[in-house]
This record gives sequence, structure tokens and C-alpha cells, in this order.
Amino acid sequence: MAELPATHVVHGSTGTARPATFVLIHGAWHGGWCWRFVAERLRAHGHSVFAPTLTGLGERRHLIGAVTSLDVSIADIENLLEAEELEDVVLVGHSFGGLVASGVADRKPGALRALVFLDSLLVESGESAMDVLPRNVVEERLAAVAGSGQNVAMPIPANLAGTGIPEDHPLAGWVRRRQTPHPLSTYLSPLTLRHPLGNGVPSTYVHCANPSYETLALVRERVRARPGWQFETLDTGHDAMVLDPDRLVSLLERIAAETASP
Repeated sequence: MAELPATHVVHGSTGTARPATFVLIHGAWHGGWCWRFVAERLRAHGHSVFAPTLTGLGERRHLIGAVTSLDVSIADIENLLEAEELEDVVLVGHSFGGLVASGVADRKPGALRALVFLDSLLVESGESAMDVLPRNVVEERLAAVAGSGQNVAMPIPANLAGTGIPEDHPLAGWVRRRQTPHPLSTYLSPLTLRHPLGNGVPSTYVHCANPSYETLALVRERVRARPGWQFETLDTGHDAMVLDPDRLVSLLERIAAETASP
């Protein structure tokens, strides 16, 4: 089994951050594995961290047929909050995971301290992910589904361009090995919300701007127009948890501290 580069090690605790509880939701084609370096650092700083894999992905890929809609992914995280009796949670949704975080906030706002949408998809109630993606991206993904013969899944992308990870990056091979097909139904089914997006939970959108993932340009325009939301920029690519876990951890700890009760 290939070893991960030794450069990705956990740094010692700074001792400056108040302990918080983080639930980290991964994006499309990923699994809880992608949060490894962020979770290690947060735990080393005394935080509690949960990085579950959504049904049908990663080590749960054998259950892809059970994912009939976006609601299944939302229920994964809703049930985690209940099973672990989590409260005052900083809920982080990366990419596709932003849709899941939105649904969880609609149903369980009392369990949350803050929402962090990390370079994520966002839709309004009644919209699906495909409704906010550029038309050429939608056509490419549907064509890939048709060509694969897997009518329940979007095949793994042919390259890592969408992740922002250079092909010569030390972890490029690790990410390629771990990716799995993504349940198509989660992109086709609409998000149903009973409350405004975010449901009153302090919300921060984080744009990973180097390189910027232009597939999400429309989403970022919408976010900038939302009153009361914070907007942050990280000098890293789309898969920030892989590319620059230290920078991401610092941002997450700051957001946790700023939204903590006195």
C-alpha cells in the first residue's frame, strides 16, 4: 500500500483555540477520508471532529443503490447528530456537501453553532444541483453517465482539474485512488427547505480562489448578495482540505471562536 507523503504531519496544539465540535461533510466522488489531515490537526488542538462518509460513497460505495435522493445524504448527517448527541456544532460542507449542510440546518438548527460552506454548491428550495451548474458542465456529466452504463452514478472524473490538485502534487495519486462514483440522484433531486437558506445559523461562505473553481461562479454571485452572510477567501484550490490543511484549520478555528457563546 502506498504511503502518504511525510510532509503532511500533524503540528502540535497551539493551545490558543477553545475546544469546539466540528462535523465535516465531503463533496462529490469523495468520502470522509479526504478530511484526514484537517481532522488530525483539529483533534491535536483539542477539538472533537466527525468526518462521516455519505451513503453510496467511499467505503460505503456498495450502498449506492440505496441513495434515491438528496434526502438520503441529509439524513446521514441528521442521524449522526442524533446518534452522537452532538450540540453546538460547526458544520462544514465542502462542494456538494454544502447542499447536505443546507438541509441539515433546515431540520436541526438547534444543534448548530455555525455553518461553513467551503467552496460549496448552494441552491434555493426547489432547486437541484444541476439547476445552478453551467449548462456545459451538466451536459458533460449526463453524457458521462450515459456513456458509462451506470444510470445511478456519475463516473469518477477523468482528471483532477475540478479539485484544483495539480497532477504532480504528492497527494494526487492518493485522491485518484480513493474517489468513487457519485450517486446521480443527489444532483437531480431538488432540495426542499421549510425555512430560508441557513435557517438563521451564522453562515460563512469560503471561496477557494487559487485556482478558482469557475463551475461555482453563479453560486458565489448569489452568496455575495445574501444579507448577513460572511464571505471569506482562501489562497488555495477547491480541495483545500488536501492542498492546505493548515490554512483551512486556522480559518475553521477562527470561525468557531467568533461564533462561540460568551
